[in-house]
Amino acid sequence: MRTTLSLLVAGVVLLAALPALLSAGLLIASIQMLIAALFASAYGMLSGRAGMLSFGHAAYFGLGAFATVHAMNAFGGSGLLPTPLMPLVGAVAGLAVGIAAGWFATQRSGTTFAMITLAIAELLHALAPQLKGLFGGESGLSTMRAPAWGLAFGSTIQVYYLTLAWVLAALGLLYFHSRTPAGRLTLALRENAHRLRFLGYDVHGLGVSAFAISAMFSGLAGGLQALSNEAANYAVFDAGVSATVVLNSYIGGVGSFLGPALGAALMTFFGYAVSDATQSWLLYQGVLFVLVMMFAPAGLSGLFGAGARLVERTGWRRAAGVAALVAGAALLLAAGGVFAVEMLQRLCSHDYRALAQAAAGWPAIPLLGRPWSPAAASTWLLPAALLACGGVLAVAARRRFGSAA
Repeated sequence: MRTTLSLLVAGVVLLAALPALLSAGLLIASIQMLIAALFASAYGMLSGRAGMLSFGHAAYFGLGAFATVHAMNAFGGSGLLPTPLMPLVGAVAGLAVGIAAGWFATQRSGTTFAMITLAIAELLHALAPQLKGLFGGESGLSTMRAPAWGLAFGSTIQVYYLTLAWVLAALGLLYFHSRTPAGRLTLALRENAHRLRFLGYDVHGLGVSAFAISAMFSGLAGGLQALSNEAANYAVFDAGVSATVVLNSYIGGVGSFLGPALGAALMTFFGYAVSDATQSWLLYQGVLFVLVMMFAPAGLSGLFGAGARLVERTGWRRAAGVAALVAGAALLLAAGGVFAVEMLQRLCSHDYRALAQAAAGWPAIPLLGRPWSPAAASTWLLPAALLACGGVLAVAARRRFGSAA
């Protein structure tokens, strides 16, 4: 407990110090990471604790964003709703729509529930461009942050600290909810809803409350997004937004409280860092999701937990040996896979085919600072060797972990 508290304090201190350590571009990326972490935590509360898999959580994120934009334009960032309190409008919008949508969606469970949530989000995505008064059509709505409380909110640093304050407060409230009787009953709803109904609890009411609370914090995240971007577009209702929060949550691990936040922060940073370097970054994200689901169903947070248990059982020395094997295997497999994917992506591109047709041959492909000939066997032997070595280390790491555990 004391170690966990120390790590949390260290994490908060690090987050507070980021503006002094990062450039303006990376600080903007950090704001998006915080918003994504809150959105994933709100989703994880529904999917991880209540056991309800939603495929349309972008609906409440987007409604929170649009409600905040309307409030910013209506109140001008002053009066009863100054700029720092604007995300509350997004939370209220998410809560109101979440109660209504949750009442219908939670009438069913499983696949039917997931399809209902997806249908709600897709309905909003289809209607938003037509309802120009509410959503601004295809161009969306724009606004401006107004000064309040002696702050101009014109700098990225001030927006970052405002976002950090809201995210930490929201995560604290979500954690508090998980410790209340209602939060415990939400966990029981996931484990055995039939037994809960037999004991006399209102299962449907519990489902609606969990859905509404999750939608409320998703709307809060959408409000922070609108406050940061000073705009909202109907693209926030896109199915890709709902899919991203599902992937981020499960990569981080919906079984732990901070797992979804961890996954969202890492994958958002991954997108910013890799999207400019390669066109295949979505493929890498999908491959990572598949690998996590196959070999670490508990997510990245589950891996950290397994590592901590291994240290307790075997000590730091043997655990460090297993970690070194795992890291080596991951690096070799990643290097071989990335090299093969990048070569194939360039080889199959329209530009390269046109160049090959004009040259009547197979021109060398520049990669990693040097040219590689697609016709040379050594070009393809390199990724094959990396993958083979990585596979050997992975097998050795698995055996070592099994014997140590």
